[in-house]
Amino acid sequence: MQATLSLTHHAAYRARTRSIPAEALDAAMTFGRHRAVRNADIYTLGWREVRALAARGIDVARWEGVEVVCSHDGDVLTTYRNTNARALRRPYGVRRAA
Repeated sequence: MQATLSLTHHAAYRARTRSIPAEALDAAMTFGRHRAVRNADIYTLGWREVRALAARGIDVARWEGVEVVCSHDGDVLTTYRNTNARALRRPYGVRRAA
């Protein structure tokens, strides 16, 4: 797990109003799936990660769906819960720009 998290004022406010504790942010950044999207790093703690961690004896089920958006230098920009992981996928047939 990470030693300290550097949260922006916005991220701290959003985490507090959305009842996402620092432990959930840390778990998402440590065990979650990483994506680099629009000049940001996004860490997602989805159901696959929750299931794999449960098999290893780590219980993070209460934080399923937590997403943490960070800048490339590691500052947490915002956090939220996403219950619809399909909404983040690229539509079928749409390709990435070359």
